[in-house]
Amino acid sequence: MSYAIVGFGAVGQALARAFARRNIDVIVASRRPPEAVAPQARAIGPTVVAKSLWKALEADTIILAVPFGEHREVAKALPNWKGKTIVDAMNALVPLEELDGLPSSAFVAKAFADAKLVKGFNHLVAATLAADPVVEGGHRVVFLSSDDEDATASVAALARQLGFAPVKLGKLDEGGALVHARDRVWGRLIFQDLFKKEP
Repeated sequence: MSYAIVGFGAVGQALARAFARRNIDVIVASRRPPEAVAPQARAIGPTVVAKSLWKALEADTIILAVPFGEHREVAKALPNWKGKTIVDAMNALVPLEELDGLPSSAFVAKAFADAKLVKGFNHLVAATLAADPVVEGGHRVVFLSSDDEDATASVAALARQLGFAPVKLGKLDEGGALVHARDRVWGRLIFQDLFKKEP
């Protein structure tokens, strides 16, 4: 399984640190050319490699950490997203009418036709996401939701590899709505910094 993070702002860098902490290879890409991002990537760790957007999109699992309004530009980069898993780590503080009345991730899924989309890693602030998730005798929780159970299982496995405790919330229009920022309102589980104790 190969991984990429598209977007290298605060959230993208926080996620890159999570990969580096566990020595998991990940490609990072941003609007800037890879050589401009490479020094930051190298400073995070040797498993974090800056490449072009097109190279990043060759990964099996792609984490979207761009500003919400930019996801459609990323979606245009490939003619077909079949076989890809997209992890939506974005938050959309836009009016509901701009989302066709859908939860934000269901709206994003329309842009990435044929991909499997999972909402995840969006409810923690970047500083918390960047910190070691193994705390207080347990693991920091990440919430996941998707309309595809296999994709949820795959991203849950990645979350566990990264040291988090994944909690599945169900489909995008059900439990997923709890972590969707919509219409300038945060989802009910946004900013919830929860821990799951070891059994």
